[in-house]
Amino acid sequence: MPVTRCDIFCKVIDNYGDIGVCWRLARQLAGEHDLAVRLWVDDLASFRRLAPGIDPVLAEQRLGGVVIRRWDGSAALAQPADIVIEAFACDPPEAYVAAMAAQPRKPAWINLEYLSAEDWVEGSHALPSPHPRLPLTKYFFFPGFTRRTGGLLCEAASLADLQAFQADKSAQSAFWQRVAGEAHPERVLKVSLFAYENAAVGSLLDAWARGPQAVVCVVPEGRILPQVQAWQSTHADSGQLRLIPLPFLAQADYDTLLAACDLNFVRGEDSFVRTQWLARPFVWHIYPQADDAHRPKLAAFLRRYTASLSPTAAEALANFWQAWEDGENTAAHWPALHVALPELTRHAAAWAQILVENGDLASKLLIFCKDLLECPAS
Repeated sequence: MPVTRCDIFCKVIDNYGDIGVCWRLARQLAGEHDLAVRLWVDDLASFRRLAPGIDPVLAEQRLGGVVIRRWDGSAALAQPADIVIEAFACDPPEAYVAAMAAQPRKPAWINLEYLSAEDWVEGSHALPSPHPRLPLTKYFFFPGFTRRTGGLLCEAASLADLQAFQADKSAQSAFWQRVAGEAHPERVLKVSLFAYENAAVGSLLDAWARGPQAVVCVVPEGRILPQVQAWQSTHADSGQLRLIPLPFLAQADYDTLLAACDLNFVRGEDSFVRTQWLARPFVWHIYPQADDAHRPKLAAFLRRYTASLSPTAAEALANFWQAWEDGENTAAHWPALHVALPELTRHAAAWAQILVENGDLASKLLIFCKDLLECPAS
């Protein structure tokens, strides 16, 4: 029996990362793998910010080849799909799970986990979790940075378009003309700034304002924008720095911004992954967790990412990232990072190729699920 249908369940969290990941995965499974995908979302109004074509009033609609359903009471009555993906342990409705158990061929049930570069991920990837009462098994699917994990989300068509954009000087000039009112010359450092609230931002803006190179910094609407605007309001002369605030960007527009910039400040998971595929140097603001649980994750990625850098560039990147994460004096570490940018740009391209060789998440997920459905566990 062929695998044709997939249900993805998503609860929208305040920072949009969960729905950002699910929306990418849903479109890729539908567009590249010809699955009939339903995306169940509990907050369509927030989802609309990433995908302006969404009508939050509708209980069901189709966009990007995906059927989008409001996650309400009707989800419990839906016929289960061949593949059921719950994003980040969001728990499908109990009645839906019971219907899964009643199927002659049990669906492949996946808990799509958060991304981490920690070593334990390889051992936990694809582990089963039998249901305590029903004849069902859920499997943990971990994104990751090695071949023994689930890989990273990468929509082939979208990435190809963005890479073509990066190679097209006229397209980039048109983009900057639209965003900034002028086409920026090569000697200007073009930066995107997207982060959580951060006490280090003022120090960084000071360093850019008095630095040796002109900097154009685009700041999409987000949690750090009020701090940037507060700095701007007290600096009538911003020297070498030009700040460009933007409204909240739809997912596709934000991807284009990442592709257009020389250095990207990213946060969470979705933008963190996107800038890596686009082979751009970046600074990651990892989502802060209770008891500093995020710090080992940051350290694990830095160890993996900097392993093939020169000691000087690796130290410059690690020192700046740590200062940024801790909200400390980033101005003290910016000059070293600035000097390292040419090497970091070359490294970003080599790193992106490693990610390609590891395989993309959607393809690996589909292979895993097909194996489950063809050879179910006894």
